[in-house]
Amino acid sequence: MRNNNLSIHYPIKMIPTFKDYIWGGNRLIKEWGKPSPYEVAAESWELSAHKNGQSVAENGSLKGKQLSEIIEAYGKQCLGTNSQDADRFPILIKLIDSRQKLSIQVHPDDSYALTNEGDYGKTEMWYIVEAQEGSGILCGFKNDMTKTEYRESIQNNTVIDKLNWIEVKKGDVFFISPGTVHAICEGTIIAEIQQNSDVTYRVYDYDRKGPDGSSRPLHIEKAMDVSRLSKDIYDGKSLGAKIDIPGAKCTLLAKCCYFTVKEYEINDSCNLTVGAKSFQSLLFVEGRGILKWGGDEIEFKRGDTFFLPAKMGDYTIVGNTTVLISEV
Repeated sequence: MRNNNLSIHYPIKMIPTFKDYIWGGNRLIKEWGKPSPYEVAAESWELSAHKNGQSVAENGSLKGKQLSEIIEAYGKQCLGTNSQDADRFPILIKLIDSRQKLSIQVHPDDSYALTNEGDYGKTEMWYIVEAQEGSGILCGFKNDMTKTEYRESIQNNTVIDKLNWIEVKKGDVFFISPGTVHAICEGTIIAEIQQNSDVTYRVYDYDRKGPDGSSRPLHIEKAMDVSRLSKDIYDGKSLGAKIDIPGAKCTLLAKCCYFTVKEYEINDSCNLTVGAKSFQSLLFVEGRGILKWGGDEIEFKRGDTFFLPAKMGDYTIVGNTTVLISEV
């Protein structure tokens, strides 16, 4: 039951939910210490209020509550004024471990997804957290394509040859708009910040079998409807330049109508603030340290994610660490 007189004044550490998709590895479990119930942790949904998997509060008075339960109890004031018209929590944040190639896929925009799936579309960005030598992504077409050429490339299994192969390195950033045909390939750990959606259309899946032994379904006609067939160019660069602020270097990674993401490289301590316009999500991708606020503190390490409610006020990150801070 909602009580709009209540407010949250502390950073909520989130317990993620996990997906054991067949292409995933176990590095998030073995190297990052993630508490997955599965042997494979392909995706760790770090901050999620989606019906297909929710993160849960680990600390404080809200311990054990799902993110959607917290929002329902405290109202949209904990999300900030920028989300007052939203009918759901606006974003979903993941860590992805690609032991194998993901399917060639594409996501629809809001209009198509709402009409055909009863869900929102999917705009997303990728931040390359770790990349083995020679690993990369497939993203966008090398040249303009006609629908006929696109369909033929799907039918004769040559669609991979039509896409840009981009070798990636740690710190690269890719903004993936709806309609972009893409795939994460093997050998990466990626932080994905996206719209709160789980709509994906598979174009090609390397003839892999699912857990039941049958081929995983493709969604060719819907993919044909939504794919952008014009030539694309991607360079892996952040949207903004690295700037010095007290205690850190800050880089604007991506900004759109759905989310804004910044990287903070902190070398000792950095003072920050959560205002009235938006909550913040903190995803630590390197190092360890202490998060301080209002006379309290909590330790963090690589892989930890926190939800900071709107109007929480000032806080300090102490340590040698890199953190991705997302807001709407």
